[in-house]
Amino acid sequence: MQKVKLPNGLTIIYEQKKGNSVVVELQVNAGSNNEEINERGISHFLEHLLFEGTKKRPTNQLISNEIESVGGDFNAYTTNERTCFYVKVLKKHFALAVEVLSDIMLNSLFKEGHIKREKKVVIKEIEMINDEPRFYQWLFLQKNLFKEHPCRYPTYGDKEAIKHLTRDRIYSYFKKQYVPENMTISVVGNVPNWKKEIARKFRMKKNFLPAAGLAQEPRSCAEQTVAEKRKIANTYTLLGFKTVPRAHPDSYVLEVINGILGRGQSGRMFAMIRSKHGLAYDVGSQNVGEVSFGYFAIYATIDKKNVTLVKKLIHQELERLSKISSQDLQEAKNFVEGDYLLDLEDTQKVADQILYWEQVKDAKLMNTFVKEIKKVTRADVRRVVNNYFKNGTFVVLEGK
Repeated sequence: MQKVKLPNGLTIIYEQKKGNSVVVELQVNAGSNNEEINERGISHFLEHLLFEGTKKRPTNQLISNEIESVGGDFNAYTTNERTCFYVKVLKKHFALAVEVLSDIMLNSLFKEGHIKREKKVVIKEIEMINDEPRFYQWLFLQKNLFKEHPCRYPTYGDKEAIKHLTRDRIYSYFKKQYVPENMTISVVGNVPNWKKEIARKFRMKKNFLPAAGLAQEPRSCAEQTVAEKRKIANTYTLLGFKTVPRAHPDSYVLEVINGILGRGQSGRMFAMIRSKHGLAYDVGSQNVGEVSFGYFAIYATIDKKNVTLVKKLIHQELERLSKISSQDLQEAKNFVEGDYLLDLEDTQKVADQILYWEQVKDAKLMNTFVKEIKKVTRADVRRVVNNYFKNGTFVVLEGK
């Protein structure tokens, strides 16, 4: 892995990987956590808008066709903390990938017509997510689990805020956040002159990005239950706990706990709630570790009449974690290692992980993740359970 910083502040990280493909991914260290109240969703909206037209390629179709016509993949996504754009092509098209990415970053049109049309698209996306309980349940959890941290607001934003976004506000946010000092590019493949090619295309002026602090999240003092009624057949339940950001050592212990509780069909939650009691089809756990926040959640989609029983079973499994065997621990570590390394067989996932760990602290942590997982002890598991798995937030999307 090689890392360089250009004179204008843009960071480039290159990971050589043999094969026919190359991935170029650009990350802007800005997401919904960086937004003001009256611009909720502007980061996600901007991600959409940058695909709508440039001076050289004035339509979305012309932009997409440049990559798709050579069999490549071009996409983007927004989270609470970052906005990423990636291109995956045959390595002989590396220069094209860099050129198209630089074009949408440096030469986007921000036309009023594009903005008006994209507002309709994004609002439809918001409505689609809110209509789908499997997506909405996670937003409902974050909204109620966190009290002060901006991660409690959905990445897609607020419909009214989207409707009232102006071109001036959008462009002002773009000029503030999309500066070289706030951007990192990862290149994964086997290509020469990667630094020269990116430096040639990303001739952006060095710019100052003012530091922005985030609200401090208080510890939970009591368990709470929050319910919302829906006209749906199933009831969706989630029990969540505030934990730690990814850079904290305990985040590795939480990954191992997730391996015990939520791995596939052999995880304890699946075994207890589905295999033994037949109470759910979809059941498991998830550990979320981001730059500035973290949480752990157990989920189960059930019949409304079984809410109390399922909550009781979840708590029983959490209590059992304090008595895990050496075999349980080792199997969980093996699961985390295999799941992580198999994921990195995909060059786009490698490019993405490089950027993620670089934002957390250092891209090289991507290569020490498994080493840290192997260090976790049974005492670590007991300590982490005792520290974080109290005073949870239980959210229920109540079906018929």
